[in-house]
Amino acid sequence: MIDPIWIGASEGAAALRDGSLTSVQWTRALLNRIDALDAKVNAFILPTPERALAAADEADRELASGQDRGPLHGVPYGLKDIINVAGLPTTCHSKIGQNRIAASDAEVVRQLSAAGAVMLGKLSTHEFAIGGPSFDLPWPPARNPWDLAKFPGGSSSGSGAGLAAGFFPLAVGTDTAGSIRNPAAQCGIVGFKPTYDRVSRAGVYPLAWSLDAVGPMARSVADASVMFAAMAGEPQRLLLAFDLKNVKIGAARCWHEGEMSGDPEMVAAFEATLARLADAGAEIVTVSPRPLEYWQAVTRVILSAEGFAAHEADLASRAQEYGRLARLRLMAGAELRAVDYLRAQRHRNALIEEWRQITSEVDFVACLSSLDPPPLIDDDDAVQRGYLRQARAPANLLGVPAINLPTGFAANGMPTSMQFMARAFSDDRLLDFASVVESLIDLPKRRPPLHAG
Repeated sequence: MIDPIWIGASEGAAALRDGSLTSVQWTRALLNRIDALDAKVNAFILPTPERALAAADEADRELASGQDRGPLHGVPYGLKDIINVAGLPTTCHSKIGQNRIAASDAEVVRQLSAAGAVMLGKLSTHEFAIGGPSFDLPWPPARNPWDLAKFPGGSSSGSGAGLAAGFFPLAVGTDTAGSIRNPAAQCGIVGFKPTYDRVSRAGVYPLAWSLDAVGPMARSVADASVMFAAMAGEPQRLLLAFDLKNVKIGAARCWHEGEMSGDPEMVAAFEATLARLADAGAEIVTVSPRPLEYWQAVTRVILSAEGFAAHEADLASRAQEYGRLARLRLMAGAELRAVDYLRAQRHRNALIEEWRQITSEVDFVACLSSLDPPPLIDDDDAVQRGYLRQARAPANLLGVPAINLPTGFAANGMPTSMQFMARAFSDDRLLDFASVVESLIDLPKRRPPLHAG
């Protein structure tokens, strides 16, 4: 019997075509679950049930008449609320954005609509994708479904939390220094950051123009791959068989060893996954990029400068309408000089060249995504440490594709994860490889302990 709550996008698409499920049934079941449970998770800023049911009904009628728009036709998804949808506010989870109604769809929304996907609503984020889990905003922060006292990651927090909670099979996130892969890591799902500009950023509120990316989040690599193609406006792609023999994987253990040591359970899951890959024929070698602190420093200067530039006018006229965390982080960019930004860009170029050298000798680089498990959501210090103790920012600085994969569960039931990075524009190959890794990990089937009432 089909479970419309936990069915994946690919399996659900097949069910829509063999008649064992309709898009309206699927959408209504998810909306009912959202209505029953989202007061605990806070994944949504604005559910759009009437809009969703109308789109689902249209998808059913089109499929019944033989009009098939592709593998997302009739499939529900959630959308991070820094992305424009015509006629709806793009709040960016901020008081400033409450009444900013989008005049047109973002390009990624247009592509998903053309593919027949069914949007269930707009999702929580950190304020303007930078503010952190804040309690001084018009909407509460999203919480981790595996433990509601814990941080779900960010800034695509509602996307990650909603996927883990069973609210939708697919979500759209954005990623400036890890904002797709952070909630993916903390919530035990798949998060894919494509090569820079492989998915259009038109109609997406900017944070740092040279770092921002838009990408898919899902509960499987296959679903993320299908959504990625649709978001990019590319032809439907099927995951290709991937032979691990003659594949060389560079393990960046230096990023979680030494002074910045990773959580033992996260490291153990990382090593267990590499061992499975070696057993399957891959060659594992050690690579030694520069320390994470160096990458973080370069990223921080660029993000701060570009973030302040994006918000300069509103900060000058409406600064007190920002939440405390977003205001503090964005104002940090006001103190930077042009020479600081230019030096950071020169350091960035050096890192890009270093990466080219590393990836000329290996096919993929493996590392931890988060170095720590999810902290308590109201522990500001622990949340801030987590932003620094992560290996996600390098992919944004380099503009290369990166994917977070769940690797299992810690003793306390919280998810563990790791990340793989690749050369620029090798997105499809990375997804094919990640699907094989996913099959080797073979996660146990667990669901978060969420109950209505």
